[in-house]
Amino acid sequence: MLITYHGHSEFCLKRGDGYRLLTDPYDGHVGYPLRETACDAVTVSHGHGDHNYIKKITGAPAIIDSEGIWCPAPDMKITAIPSVHDDAGGAKRGKNLIMKIETEGLTLAHLGDQGASLTNEQIAALGQTDILFIPIGGYYTIDAKTACAIVQALSPRVVIPMHYKTSVNPDWPIADEKEFLALMHEPQAEKMPLLRITKEDLSEQPHLAVLSWE
Repeated sequence: MLITYHGHSEFCLKRGDGYRLLTDPYDGHVGYPLRETACDAVTVSHGHGDHNYIKKITGAPAIIDSEGIWCPAPDMKITAIPSVHDDAGGAKRGKNLIMKIETEGLTLAHLGDQGASLTNEQIAALGQTDILFIPIGGYYTIDAKTACAIVQALSPRVVIPMHYKTSVNPDWPIADEKEFLALMHEPQAEKMPLLRITKEDLSEQPHLAVLSWE
C-alpha cells in the first residue's frame, strides 16, 4: 500500500492492485491545493466542507459516509463507527465517523474529526490497529495530549498525525505538530514524502510517520 498525504485529513491509500481510497476530501477554504482527484472510493467522517468536498473527485467513486459496514471492493472492508466531533457528546459540532479500514492484511483507522477520548466500545470495535490516522491540533478536534492517550489505548504500529496547523492555515486556532511530536518522544521527526507499507514489512516501519503534503 502506498499512502500519500494531501493535507488536513485527506489521504490517498493506493493498494498494490491500483485501487484507490480517499479519506475526508477538503474544500478550498482550508488553504491546501485544491486539485481534482481520482479515486475508486471515498470516506467522509462528517458533513463539514473541509471533510466532505466530493465535488473535486473525478469518476464515480463509492461514497462511504454513514454508520455501518461497507465492502466497496474485494479484500476491502470498511466499518464506519459512530463518534462525536466535540467533548459535549456532539452538542457543539455534531457527530463524527471513525473509519476502520481492513485491506491487504492491514487494519487502518482514520479518526476524522474526533473530538473526545475514545470510549471502551470504540476501542473494542477498532481492535488491533496497524496504522492510525489521528487529529492532533485541538480546538476543533482532540488535542495532542488526548491524541497520545488514544495512541496508548490502541497501540498501533504506525501513527500518522493529521489536522494540525501548517503554513497554509497560520491563522487557524489549532496547534501545530510540535507538542504531539514531543509527547511521542520524537521532537525531531522528519517529514516523509509518502509511506509505502505492506503487512510483511509492518514491523520495519517507523512508529511515527509525519507525512508531507507538499
